[in-house]
Amino acid sequence: MARREVNPRECSLASALNVVGEKWSLLALREVFYGVHRFDGIVRNTGAPRDVLATRLRTLVDGGVLRRVPYSERPPRDEYHLTRAGRELAPAMLGLMRWGMRWVPGAPAGPTVFTHGCGGQLDAGIVCTSCGERAGAGDAVLPETGESEPANRTGEQDR
Repeated sequence: MARREVNPRECSLASALNVVGEKWSLLALREVFYGVHRFDGIVRNTGAPRDVLATRLRTLVDGGVLRRVPYSERPPRDEYHLTRAGRELAPAMLGLMRWGMRWVPGAPAGPTVFTHGCGGQLDAGIVCTSCGERAGAGDAVLPETGESEPANRTGEQDR
């Protein structure tokens, strides 16, 4: 049997997923976005095993997404706060939350933490950097082929 050469496509998405692309990491980020900064609160609200969560938080800190802020000297305790890089994940987090509410059967329609200064809800969307026009799912052009991505690749019925 001939060996197949594995040559994965390198891209920034793969690099980003190395930092934030694990369930407990994303749920920990959700909690920090909601204003929960202490380890015990993050554990309680995510259900993550303590050792796993500690590892994920360390990865997020090392990746520059979160920073540790001391709040107690005895015993030594830190809170977790978003860095600029972490705050810039807001559209991705909102997009995943909205996608889950729309496409995952039985997913709770939880509150959003992303509000504008006027009090209105923010929406994640794709906008053309040249003209500023909002793009729909069928507007994306694949870089290598120049073809539009079909709105429904699997042939399944839209919900």
